[in-house]
Amino acid sequence: MMLTASGARYGYRRTLPHIAGILGGCVVLFVAIALGLGAVFERYESVQWALRLAGSAYLLYLAWRIATAPPPNLDDAQAARPLNIWEAAAFQFANPKAWIMGLTLTASFLPANGSLMLNALLLALLMEAAAFPCISFWALFGRTLGSRLRSARSWRVFNVLMGALTAACVVLIFSD
Repeated sequence: MMLTASGARYGYRRTLPHIAGILGGCVVLFVAIALGLGAVFERYESVQWALRLAGSAYLLYLAWRIATAPPPNLDDAQAARPLNIWEAAAFQFANPKAWIMGLTLTASFLPANGSLMLNALLLALLMEAAAFPCISFWALFGRTLGSRLRSARSWRVFNVLMGALTAACVVLIFSD
């Protein structure tokens, strides 16, 4: 939802740093999980709970920003900006979906033989190479939608819908 909203508002090119941040943040997170951070996450339920709370709080904050964003104003195009590479990368450490992907990736596909660091890095890079077209699709889909939103009212409806769908993800975080 975040990439769709960003693609609609800013276009694909201006959303590329957000995409790069997701990819880079996930590589770092997945390697960290493979090197032992995943074991801490799996062993201590309090860490899982803290991640759920932090991820949910940040998702709700982003959902609010999306839902209350004003329609694009060509005179004020430089004031608004998508998430930058560092913000998107940092978000992956509070993103429960990224943690689940990293834990599943590591448990399912990390080779037992060879260098742990090299295997983890190669696996994470391969995963993100496959992810790039997938997440690009959402930004491009948003760009296509954005080009069809022709009034301030349609932008407000779109922003509220994207914000609500982003906030709805919090329900999934707490459904076990």
